[in-house]
Amino acid sequence: MAALRYAIALLRSLLFAIAFYGGSLIIVPLVLLTGRLSPRLLFIGPKLWAGWFCWCARWLAGIRLQIDGRIPDGPHLFALKHESAYEAIMTLWWFARPAVVMKAELRKIPIWGAASDRQGSIWVDREGSATMLRAMMKAAQAAVKAGRPVVIFPEGTRVGVGQTPALASGFAGLYKMLKLPVVPIALDSGTVWPKAFVKYPGTVHMKVGAPIPPGLDRAGVEERVHAAINALQA
Repeated sequence: MAALRYAIALLRSLLFAIAFYGGSLIIVPLVLLTGRLSPRLLFIGPKLWAGWFCWCARWLAGIRLQIDGRIPDGPHLFALKHESAYEAIMTLWWFARPAVVMKAELRKIPIWGAASDRQGSIWVDREGSATMLRAMMKAAQAAVKAGRPVVIFPEGTRVGVGQTPALASGFAGLYKMLKLPVVPIALDSGTVWPKAFVKYPGTVHMKVGAPIPPGLDRAGVEERVHAAINALQA
């Protein structure tokens, strides 16, 4: 039975990879092109690409999504649990014109990196250099001024199922500077979307926590966010 389950998951993962990455070869260059042609089209392309991903994940890989709670509109600082590539792409589907904090290495991906840069992603390096942190803060302030939500994975990197590391230092700095409510979001995507080629049909549970007001001290906000984004961990 386990062998059959694996074989089915492998087949569906192959179909997903062929469809999604094949479609991305067409969609991502178009995203970059349309974003350069007109500012009005800047956010339509990423939404289209994320929608294609969502469709492929659901109907080819068999990944369903169950959301508990409502994502509020307008400028907020959204703090998400990060267990897989699933939520990294789905941020473009869930949020309106999001400015997503991403690791700077992704900027080097041909075409995709340029398209993401054009869309207004916020880049940060893993070492947390002072220069990059200042650039991150400046980009985040510009996004909020434009009425965009800022999305961050506060643990700093993708983590395994059941892991609950301390939050990275950049989160508290961003929270203090932006003075926005934080909306913590818990996910358990790693249970069906592991860090491997084979994805398993199943349901990703997403729990949108109550907004946390601005103005708390570092220890207070980190404690509340850490507990909320890990609400679905075993």
